[in-house]
Amino acid sequence: MTDPLLLSGEVDAATDRLLRTAARFDAAELAAASLLPGWTRGHVLAHLARNADGLVNLLTAARTGEDVPMYASATARETDIATGASRPPEAHLDDLRRCADRFAGAVAAMPVEAWAATVRGRRGPLPAATLVWGRLREVEVHHVDLAADYRPADWSEPFAHRLLHEVTAGLADRPDAPAMVLRFDGARHRLAVGTPEHAPTITGPAAELAAWLTGRSDGRTLTVVPDGALPQPPEWM
Repeated sequence: MTDPLLLSGEVDAATDRLLRTAARFDAAELAAASLLPGWTRGHVLAHLARNADGLVNLLTAARTGEDVPMYASATARETDIATGASRPPEAHLDDLRRCADRFAGAVAAMPVEAWAATVRGRRGPLPAATLVWGRLREVEVHHVDLAADYRPADWSEPFAHRLLHEVTAGLADRPDAPAMVLRFDGARHRLAVGTPEHAPTITGPAAELAAWLTGRSDGRTLTVVPDGALPQPPEWM
């Protein structure tokens, strides 16, 4: 699911798609609202660029054994995004290209044994082997957040399935997560959150279920049995 060597090609392809979208924006379009409250498209692109550099820091930590944090601080991260958001279109595009190259170079420089390291992510320790998946997830989900005709339905089936399983697993220990059963892939597969007995069953494509659980869709294309309103999933973290 998170093999970095298998996923690096997917990151390259997702980045190419993102760059094609970003290349279409003029200054007014960059200043327009994204799907994320309070963020413009420029904020989303600035975040994606700094996320790549933060992951390069973690790959460096895994490769060298040094304790390199993802970001200098939470304040520095927020400041970099805020100050980078209003840059002109060509600056955003150049930054995205350069940081993508740095990330690809850092992945290529990783010896096999370094993928077994544990690094200090923004929310705590995590395996270095998950960093490439983390970048793919950021690019694909935030590409949707740009509100520029890239939708969850455009996600590949493997990506949608990985994201759905990850988000569902993350709800397992959350007391604010409602009990529910998720059916996808023609209703052949199911995932349970909480106690499935008497819980509603929500059915739809994996991408639409993942989009709903991550707050990227209102779930209107999903079906609920027994008939009724969709449960309210907690905010995706």
